[in-house]
Amino acid sequence: MLRTARRDSVAHMASFRVAFVQGAPRFGRVAENLERGLTLAAGVEADLSVLPELWSSGYVFSTHAEVASLAEDATTGPTARALIAAARRDRRHLIAGFPERHRGRFYNSALLVGPGGVKAVYRKLHLFDREQEWFSPGDLPLAVHRVGPARVGLLICFDWRFPETARALALMGADVIAHPSNLVFANAQAAMLTRSIENRVYTVTANRIGVESRPGGRVAFTGRSQIVDPRGAVVARAGVRETCARAADVDLAQARDKTLTPMTNLFRSRRPRFYRRLVAAAH
Repeated sequence: MLRTARRDSVAHMASFRVAFVQGAPRFGRVAENLERGLTLAAGVEADLSVLPELWSSGYVFSTHAEVASLAEDATTGPTARALIAAARRDRRHLIAGFPERHRGRFYNSALLVGPGGVKAVYRKLHLFDREQEWFSPGDLPLAVHRVGPARVGLLICFDWRFPETARALALMGADVIAHPSNLVFANAQAAMLTRSIENRVYTVTANRIGVESRPGGRVAFTGRSQIVDPRGAVVARAGVRETCARAADVDLAQARDKTLTPMTNLFRSRRPRFYRRLVAAAH
């Protein structure tokens, strides 16, 4: 009876609506970028909207002085203020990437903001290429946060290459993994389908479009932002060059049901004692 009652309660669990924003910020135009991104987000109905990595600043830094001039405090900076105002106005939660300044260090970070203010900061754990010149590696633990009825974890861009991160969030109970990105590898979006399948969670990848060319380099971004369900189906997607926002409903019961067959539960089938090398240092 208890097992049946639990299954019935899961089946009637409330849905949750997520969205991504896709576009091309202009380097250094913080106020303009935030206004454009939040206007796009407001154009679709969602409980949680995800904007790309480093959305407020742009991506291709040229000097340490540029990083220092654009880095912000996570609670009082322009990104936090703009997101808090939009979250209160539109009665939703928002995630966006920004360069963070904290105790003399700079991080490639993302904010989770709701109508009540800043709920969480995530600092990118795995820095890619020249990001290592400008930012310190993330020093905060992976975490899952309540957003209405949903449980949401955060990753940023290149974190997709490390399946341990998504698995850790799923084991902490994430229903949705938000993935603000500036993706450059053509297979990254396909890999996020796998992250959804292997953990039976929704993933929301908000990516950039276009090319950013500056003295610090030239980087082309792949677009194709997407929302993927726990079975690996793409339920919303943008094109390579589209500026847009798209949304999809999240079935929380589906994300929390790790049953593959009547005898096979995904997480109970794990055998962690054989996986110890996953967290051992490489030789």
